[in-house]
This record gives sequence, structure tokens and C-alpha cells, in this order.
Amino acid sequence: MDAVDDQMGAAVEPVAEVVTEDEARRGESLSKKRMAYSFPTFFSLLNAGLILTAISLVLFKTPNHLAFGGTSGFSIILATAFPVLPVSVYMWILNAVLVLLGLVFLDRRAVLWTAFASFALSAYTSLFEWLFPVTESITGDLWLDVCFAVLLPAVGSAIVFDIGASTGGTDILAMILRKHTDIEIGKALFAVDAGIVLAALGLYGARVGLYCLLGLIGKTFVVDGFIESIRQRKVCQVICEHPRDVEEFIVKKLGRTATVSFGWGAYSGKRVTILTSVLSRREAMKLRLFVRAQDPGAFITITSSSEIVGRGFRGVN
Repeated sequence: MDAVDDQMGAAVEPVAEVVTEDEARRGESLSKKRMAYSFPTFFSLLNAGLILTAISLVLFKTPNHLAFGGTSGFSIILATAFPVLPVSVYMWILNAVLVLLGLVFLDRRAVLWTAFASFALSAYTSLFEWLFPVTESITGDLWLDVCFAVLLPAVGSAIVFDIGASTGGTDILAMILRKHTDIEIGKALFAVDAGIVLAALGLYGARVGLYCLLGLIGKTFVVDGFIESIRQRKVCQVICEHPRDVEEFIVKKLGRTATVSFGWGAYSGKRVTILTSVLSRREAMKLRLFVRAQDPGAFITITSSSEIVGRGFRGVN
């Protein structure tokens, strides 16, 4: 048994011994960059998500009265019931009320970015209403409009949620409910959205109302799908004849690290070295090509994961 332990311990030298100080600093720098966005990147992504949401509202939701919920849906209902003001003005009013409630019932630092997102979305909506004064469907196909009314804000929301921000509006209401009541937030917000859809059903008839219902149901799945796609990483396991070369490639070329473990082949009875590393899609592709070039008989498994928490990944923020 001691001989086996000595063999396993001597089989693979720690790769850290061959990592230079410059490579270690590079790895540390890459790790920090991956763990958090810089402020310019964060601000740009936040506004990109809000712009997509505003475009969807002006070009596809408002002309077709597609009130899926939230402040935008409520604003569409109000603009129909009281047509003296456009949708964007009602959004300004509703978001201002919600922000004031947030400042009263929440910590000001907690509501800062949500308040910015609320007013920025209202501003972008006003801008696009001025640039694109659309009053009817731009495609002439309600089903096509519904698809884009769901997809565009889903992409925008996924981008915003991925950086740890929100699109504002009813998110402030959710924060207040979470802090001051025992109400289940998901059910409460869904009840509000359902009420808006029912109002759309009464105002616009069964056809538009049922499309609104489909949009309400669909947007949740689409947003979740886009978020998982953005956050997806590849968990790679490699069993090969030259594990040391693969270790060096992961650490030096990819700027990542790996966990080294040992096992036994159930059929062959041979001891094997198992390398496990979590990589981006592009990094996983590079690793696969490298390993196959080094050892065509290598055994590689690559699985997808949308939740990675740890050093070098944004999940620690």
C-alpha cells in the first residue's frame, strides 16, 4: 500500500513549481477581471439592456396594446384609459412614485441604481417615442410583434440581471415587500401582472388580451433562458497520457487552474490522473483541441453549468 501511495504522489509534480512570477500575476489579474465588471462596462451594459427594453416598448408593445405587466404594461393601460398623455409620461409618473416610496422605505444606497434604471428607461422611452412616432403595428402581424415584444426585453433584462442590476420599476416594490412584509414577493408581483393582463383583456378584447397572457407566461421562460445562456460555463474533465502538459496549458495558456485527482480504470485496472477545470466556451474548445492533438486517445467530458460560484467567476460578487 505504501508503494502505491508513493507512486501516486510522485506521478505528477505540482504545476505551481513551473509557474513564473509573471504568470502568477497574469493569472491573478485575469481572475480579478472575471470576477467583476469595470464601471464603464457595467454602465454600458446596463444602458444597452434598458435601450433594448425601451425599443421593444415603443415599436412593438405600445402600438399593439401588449400590456404584459410591470410599469410599462400599467402605463399602456393608463394611456388607453386616459389618452391625454403618452405611455412614456405615465412611466415617468409611476417610476417617480416608486422611487419616492423606495427612498422612504429603503436604504438610499440600496435603491440608487434601481432609481437610475427606472428614470433612464423612462428617458429612453420618451426619446424613442419622439424618434419613432409609431401608432400601429410596424409589421402588420400581431404574432410577430408579440415575439419581438417578448424577445427584446428578455435579452435586455438578461443583460441587466447578469451584471447584478435591474430595470427598475416594480423591482422597487419587490424590495419594499421583501423588507417590510412577509408577503411572497413572486406571488405578489405575479398578481399585479395578472391584474394588468386582465385589464388588457377587458379593454382590448379577447385576441389582444390572450396574446398579453401568452407574453406574460413566455417572458419568464425566455428571460431565464437568456440568463442561463449568458452565464453558461463548461466543466471539463480530462483523462490522458500526458496530464502535466495539459496542466501547463490550462495554467499558462488559458490563465485558469484545475483540480488534480486520481482514480482507477474499472476495466483496465490502471491508475489514471483526472484533471477538472471550469472554463468559458472558447477556452473549453481550445482545451479540447490541445488535448486531442497531444493525445488522440484521451478521454474528455465537457458539461454545461449556469451557476459557478468561486474565485475567478462573478458568482462571488
